[in-house]
Amino acid sequence: MPESRRGLILGALAYTLWGTFPLYWTLLEPGGAVEILAHRIVWSLLTMVLILVLWHRVDQLKALLRDRRKLLLISGAAVVISVNWGGYIWGVNNGRVLETSLGYFINPLVTVLMGVLVLGERLRRLQWVAMGIAFVAVVVLTVDYGRPPWVALVLAFSFGTYGLLKKQAGVGAVESITLETLVLAPIAMAYVAWLVATSSSNFGSHGLGHALLFTTTGIITAIPLMLFGAAAIRVSMVSLGLLQYLAPTIQFALGILVFEEAMPASRWIGFGLVWVALAMFTVEALNHRRRQLRLVAHASAA
Repeated sequence: MPESRRGLILGALAYTLWGTFPLYWTLLEPGGAVEILAHRIVWSLLTMVLILVLWHRVDQLKALLRDRRKLLLISGAAVVISVNWGGYIWGVNNGRVLETSLGYFINPLVTVLMGVLVLGERLRRLQWVAMGIAFVAVVVLTVDYGRPPWVALVLAFSFGTYGLLKKQAGVGAVESITLETLVLAPIAMAYVAWLVATSSSNFGSHGLGHALLFTTTGIITAIPLMLFGAAAIRVSMVSLGLLQYLAPTIQFALGILVFEEAMPASRWIGFGLVWVALAMFTVEALNHRRRQLRLVAHASAA
């Protein structure tokens, strides 16, 4: 099998797993979002340390710990991703699966906007139009919900910030996730211990099967990350960019078909505007890439 095709399959598997996460998090109820998040951090740390050792990445982690700049960036990324994880779990377990899907639909647009605001990048004309349509979509959805779509906005901006910090750090996925969970683990462990001490813990209180599900949060976190990492080195960024829409599409379908969340006409309009903005943004990006490749080819021929 060609490496590019294998990369597409691996990437599709990663985003499919991320898309089906709402089915998994609801299995951990009646655990609250913060308790589930704490367990996810603890079990993810144990899982990532094991992977770190098996993949012989311990020296890379040691080098990362000696680099103050990268250490600060990854520590910041750890805080931001904890907000993202917690917001996502809370949204799923509080009947807002559609809103979580919206967050990951608009994430590419938010990421580009952050590039403009933080890195001083410039948008092309059609990109500005796409941004304008996305803004109108958020206004429409705010009117529909009777409030801003806070869950979606928190997810989009937290993940956008996370990506920005990770890009600036330029650290490998395994050692990065290991360090992120290592930074968060003391707080997570303290919270889990407090729940146990106050008899408020749901871990082990609802049977062995439920307790074992809590322990799988680390594996569930690690598997799609490793699949994504394997895909990223085999396919182009364009292909990965297109694949990223798979996860929120699956979440959106689950929100309607499985969780039966309300989707009035005004909400369809809001989501529809987001999809128009994404389509415009994606087509413009693909056309711009083709133009750049043609210019490079002409320059090489000359």
